[in-house]
Amino acid sequence: MEIIKGIENYLHTFPTAVTVGKFDGIHQGHEALVSLITSEKNLKSVMVTFGKSPKQVLFDPDMKFIVTEEERNAILEKQGIDILLILPFDDDLMHLSPEDFIGMLVEKVHMRYMAVGSDFTFGYMGAGNTTLLKKLSDELHFKCDVIKKIQEDGADISSTRIRDLIKKGDVKEARRLLGRPYFIYGDIVHGKHIGTGMGIPTINLIPPEKKLLPPFGVYITTVDIGGRIYHGVTNVGNNPTISDGNRITVETNLLDVNTNLYGETAAVTFYEYLRPQKKFESIEALKAEIEKNIRQAREFFNRD
Repeated sequence: MEIIKGIENYLHTFPTAVTVGKFDGIHQGHEALVSLITSEKNLKSVMVTFGKSPKQVLFDPDMKFIVTEEERNAILEKQGIDILLILPFDDDLMHLSPEDFIGMLVEKVHMRYMAVGSDFTFGYMGAGNTTLLKKLSDELHFKCDVIKKIQEDGADISSTRIRDLIKKGDVKEARRLLGRPYFIYGDIVHGKHIGTGMGIPTINLIPPEKKLLPPFGVYITTVDIGGRIYHGVTNVGNNPTISDGNRITVETNLLDVNTNLYGETAAVTFYEYLRPQKKFESIEALKAEIEKNIRQAREFFNRD
């Protein structure tokens, strides 16, 4: 997948199939749009998104994301997107009229097909809607498909809904709406080796600053390291029993693995919440609880 930043750097002339959006979760609704544009014959697929989310720029500069940019790019590449075009959400883009925004995609990106959701808005103050888009598709000679929002349990699947589930720790339901598990991606770093001293070695990730994290606590997980999948038990938090509580880590015990993995990159995938983070009276009590959680994880994976 080619990543292009800024419309001025888009120099291709081949005809394209395009979708536009924030894509801050890459959930089932987004995947439906990806499927449409990647299945258009003789057209290159282009996903257009923004350097910063409009909501982030206008309302919440500190907002966290279900997937980071790096995670999003890895997902899109696997899904077969040819080009990710990232537009800076600056004053020029913010003040483009709906007609000029679509005209830019037709002229600069050579858009011949567009797929969007039924709630799609575009242009200055979100003044453009799907009715106007259909009109512009006739005038500018591109095909346009508008798809209904995908629903689960009678409600729309949305990034907001999934974000609320993750904030509550309901990673199991978030997985159902995403169509894939929630995960955290990062480099394995050195911790304090307390787990090794207890005979329960762990790997540690420092989560990206902009990553939306579930509540502090313990989860059943798998860990993908270089394509190798390991079962694990993961603590998200600041380890109040053994640390000063200042640094948030994603610490995972890999079941039946005792290998030096420092410097590797890992994706920790969340399946089920076990318990909240708590401070134990002793290292022995902490070890007993971790061993209990490991037994619970084994039961989970043997059941599945």
